[in-house]
Amino acid sequence: MRITAIREMPIPLRGDVSNALVNFSEHTVSLVAVFTDVIRNGKPVIGIAFNSIGRFAQGGLLRERFIPRVLRCAPEELLAEDGRSFSPAAVYRAAMTNEKPGGHGDRATAVAALELAIWDLNAKLAEEPAYATIARAAGRPAAIDPIPVYAAGGYYYPGDSLNRLQTELKSYRDLGFVDYKIKIGGAPLEEDLRRIHAALEIAGSGEHLAVDANGRFDLKTALAYADAIAPLKLRWYEEVGDPLDFGLNAELSTHYRGAIATGENLFSTVDTVNLLRFGGMRPGLDIFQMEAGLSYGLTAYMQTMQALEERGFSRAQVLPHGGHLINLHVVAGLGLGGCEVYPGVFQPFGGYPEACMASQGHALPTQAHGFGLEEKPGLREAMAELIQH
Repeated sequence: MRITAIREMPIPLRGDVSNALVNFSEHTVSLVAVFTDVIRNGKPVIGIAFNSIGRFAQGGLLRERFIPRVLRCAPEELLAEDGRSFSPAAVYRAAMTNEKPGGHGDRATAVAALELAIWDLNAKLAEEPAYATIARAAGRPAAIDPIPVYAAGGYYYPGDSLNRLQTELKSYRDLGFVDYKIKIGGAPLEEDLRRIHAALEIAGSGEHLAVDANGRFDLKTALAYADAIAPLKLRWYEEVGDPLDFGLNAELSTHYRGAIATGENLFSTVDTVNLLRFGGMRPGLDIFQMEAGLSYGLTAYMQTMQALEERGFSRAQVLPHGGHLINLHVVAGLGLGGCEVYPGVFQPFGGYPEACMASQGHALPTQAHGFGLEEKPGLREAMAELIQH
């Protein structure tokens, strides 16, 4: 059993939306396919995954460095001990040959797309959903309960209005969501407060609404917003300043009694450990949003979860960034606290197939083999193009 080819294709995100810092109309995502010599129903078994939403495709890094390193390995070097599956850790090590420590960033997302495709591949070889494969690798039970999910949206649109924001959140409520997240920091404080209050009319109370500044604020602005939203008792206050400004985060945590959420822009276990050491994060309260698709894949991500628990934090505090189907399997397999969903934006990657949605703000992966990406309209067509390319 061996890998016969690896392909990457950049897929553009659909839509013209913005957060406090970034317009996503030019963003792309790397879709990666790993082909094998295993034939089922007359076709090769193929593992497919992508890095994440909100960054850029990494075709150059994948084609020039990471894919060639994996393909140069002898077939047996990439197999698990049982010889019936591939080793994600071995693929990760091969991809990272001659890479110096540090310098994560885009490298972390490129390797993640490749490594996650191995998990999809292994689940398809085992003829099971990816969450079961992940749970077994983590020594956890494969049986799962419905997973808490929240609808992320509330972006800034050209010609934006409060009515448009409320209409968007109502559409999420109609899909079965009860928890929501909207953007702040792309408008003056007074206008953002009007947006928050408009969203609260749909959410019902602060415990069902989170806000996300996407790293926009300096400490003075962060504290001003904290004072303004504190009476609303929101679910959390997210990504307030630069993700590596642990001092700002620590200062905010002494000032703001509500939950703080951060971590989506930390791309390694060591970065997360430094957040725990210096960022003022509070066990049992604050939210961690690191994502496997941005941090070298699941091999490294499980090390990050171990580092959290060793320092007194619970994996129930982890709700990965990303809003896509791969993360639903990661949350289910690792027993994390919940999952973000992009039901209305970032197509074809955002959101889940209709069959995944349960009720009252919960979801479940289907029993499709692998991550089940083939079940998602739009993404299914992109995958077919990659395979046939």
